[in-house]
Amino acid sequence: MATQLLEMKGIDKSFSDVKVLQQAQFSLDSGEVHALMGENGAGKSTLMKILNGIYARDGGTVNVKGAEQSLSTPSAAQQLGIVMIHQELNLIPHLTVMENIFLGREFTYGPTKLIDWRKMKRESTRFLSQLGLAIDPDTVVEELSVGQQQMVEIAKALSKNTEILVLDEPTAALTDREIEALFHVIASLKKSGVGMIYISHRMEEIFRICDRITVMRDGRYVGTERVAETDMDQIVKMMVGREIKDRFPKVDITLGEDKLNVAGLSRKGVLHDISFSVRAGEIVGIAGLMGAGRTELAKALFGVDPIDRGTISVNGKPTSIRKPIDAIRAGIALVTEDRKDEGLLLPMSVSDNLSMPNLATVSNLGILSGAKERELSDKMMKSLFIKASSGAQPVGSLSGGNQQKVVIGKWLATNPQVLILDEPTRGVDIGAKKEIYDLMNKLAADGVAILMISSELPEVLGMSDRILVMHEGKITGQFSKKEATQENIMMSATGGGEPHAAS
Repeated sequence: MATQLLEMKGIDKSFSDVKVLQQAQFSLDSGEVHALMGENGAGKSTLMKILNGIYARDGGTVNVKGAEQSLSTPSAAQQLGIVMIHQELNLIPHLTVMENIFLGREFTYGPTKLIDWRKMKRESTRFLSQLGLAIDPDTVVEELSVGQQQMVEIAKALSKNTEILVLDEPTAALTDREIEALFHVIASLKKSGVGMIYISHRMEEIFRICDRITVMRDGRYVGTERVAETDMDQIVKMMVGREIKDRFPKVDITLGEDKLNVAGLSRKGVLHDISFSVRAGEIVGIAGLMGAGRTELAKALFGVDPIDRGTISVNGKPTSIRKPIDAIRAGIALVTEDRKDEGLLLPMSVSDNLSMPNLATVSNLGILSGAKERELSDKMMKSLFIKASSGAQPVGSLSGGNQQKVVIGKWLATNPQVLILDEPTRGVDIGAKKEIYDLMNKLAADGVAILMISSELPEVLGMSDRILVMHEGKITGQFSKKEATQENIMMSATGGGEPHAAS
């Protein structure tokens, strides 16, 4: 019979005069996967940081295995068997896998405490094997893919005496195969009595692996439901305080002429003879597994990575794109996959970030105009419903959804003909997702050609007029909205399908 591992009651937390948590609560049983859901800014991360000793609570109680705990430091939380895997990777790139897994907990022997490298390698291999990974523990972490690095984080957590495991968006950077391996490990941990707190915006995952769902909104506890006794519509209503009837509100639009034509685009070892077109008002989804070449294609089109051969035409005019400024001048904009490292300058203000690709617009004779910068900032914040105190607020202090809107906004201000969206809703709550989808519909109605890369098949199927599938740097499938199914997309994504023209 399951026992209660954790009970958090009446948790309050304020930063300055801003109340972030008010009477929040959460509980967890042994052998349970309990989802913690809510829009960005709902207080989920703050509550978990209190559990992990990163923040001190202002009020309330935290009981672990029946005893009240102060949880004053992260090490105190770990001593109680509480481990959190953060969405942002916490690995040291220039160290090896095994050095990262046992950092600060190295095995030693002898009176001089020499490091026992053999034991560390053996134990690292064991934990990696539990995740179905055949990574050499001597591999330097920076040589791994983002997905592999995420799995090393999970192996690191498994190496500790974990009883309460917090997983914050653990599948955001994983391939389908890695996700299945993770779910297998989660099932195994459940059987061994480990309680898991699962934070994700991916509804399908929540309803597949979780036992209960607790929803927070505006720093307050809304309610807890058993997964078997609820549905997605009810959870969404609890999260946003209203119904969102259409998860993917795709609007059918009369398509115009070709805006983007790509022919024979190739880069040695990465892209192989890529050819496709996107029409005015069309949303073309690009699906594929991690490593298929989707992001590499986006970077090649935007001039970040060089190409060996091929042509790119915008509005029927061939363009020479050697660097991003060439793409911008041709009318191409790219919203990158990694908004924090590639899309934003986090310490700088919302206004500064929005102005970056638009310096000519906000300048007079080469001198930055504060008035024009504020005008641009006010316009984009209003049109995209960016929640910030003002344009002067540091963008790093915004929620993930609002950060994503800033990234999109800075490129919309360039009035692009072609907009490339690489994972536009990754790490974004369901309310912000709906706003991004509505924006895509509006841009398509205005004649913008949209190329959307997404790892979420329901999103690709729900928002695309046409879908291209990539595998090992090639387009291996092309489907119309009517033809597309998860089965035939996955067949092409694994190299099992033959490319064909969408009807």
